Amino acid sequence: MKDPLAQVLRPVLGDDVVVENLRTLTGGASRITSAFDAVTKSGRRALILRSAPTADAQFASMELEAAVQAAAAEAGAPVPHILVASNSAAALGSPFLICDEIAGETIVRRIQRQLDDAGRARLLTQCGQALAAIHRARSDARELTERDEPAEWRRRLDELGDTTATFEWAFRWLLGNRPAAGPRTLVHGDFRMGNVIVEGLGPSSAGPVLAAVLDWEAVHIGDIHEDLAWFCVRAWRFGAPAGLAAGGLGTVEEFVFAYEQAGGSAVDRDALHWWLVLGTLKWGIICRYQAERHLSGQTRSVELAAIGRRVCENEWDILDLLERTS
Repeated sequence: MKDPLAQVLRPVLGDDVVVENLRTLTGGASRITSAFDAVTKSGRRALILRSAPTADAQFASMELEAAVQAAAAEAGAPVPHILVASNSAAALGSPFLICDEIAGETIVRRIQRQLDDAGRARLLTQCGQALAAIHRARSDARELTERDEPAEWRRRLDELGDTTATFEWAFRWLLGNRPAAGPRTLVHGDFRMGNVIVEGLGPSSAGPVLAAVLDWEAVHIGDIHEDLAWFCVRAWRFGAPAGLAAGGLGTVEEFVFAYEQAGGSAVDRDALHWWLVLGTLKWGIICRYQAERHLSGQTRSVELAAIGRRVCENEWDILDLLERTS
């Protein structure tokens, strides 16, 4: 892999580039992430390789990821600088994207342990600002599409051939209480804690800094409330108390205020609650899907089995959210 990597980097970094220290960081269902150093006469540059081992129409292509991140950067969102991206598998055996490595922390529990009240408030404000920037970014990339989210997750659950009474009640409530369509913008699709890099942690720092928003494979055209609500789904608090419902950093109202102050569109609280129900249902279906990957023998994994056991947590959260509407 080192020689092909050097080959695709030569038009960007020069003919003398050499790849060193290549290692795999993570391997998920849609993307594999690796790190390496690109060495030239002018120095050493830490880079990240993201590759798509299998084609999946539900995820953005690598070139689309690169295009929307460039648009988000122009709008003021913190994203890694991308050197090259290709949808072709010819060079590296699969479509790929190469970007600069960003220093910082992504593991949410570690971030939480190093934040005081002021640090949480600072980081929450930065998250609101980043999301507002994403939503005002150009959304004219040819591949960007819009989909009916409830219908999409209905279809995915039906494909599993399994359901629960709570899931069915949630779908019925969503269809009966659908709000008017909000502003159509670029939507990240997975904007949450765990998909951001945070710098400036620790007692000697000036405070946390949101260094980059990651994982753009779910990007599409949609409603601003989808991203806002997804950030506030209970799972993405990572154990933080209910008073820190927005990503484990602050209240939902504080997050909405930061978003609107940063130039985001006015937020409809009823629409936000509707999308929060849908986001919780969506995560529950994803948990059931991950369980099926293990149970079917497709990918035997203790991690996938453990995620599957969280279906009941999402049912509880859905019931709690729906009780507030009665």
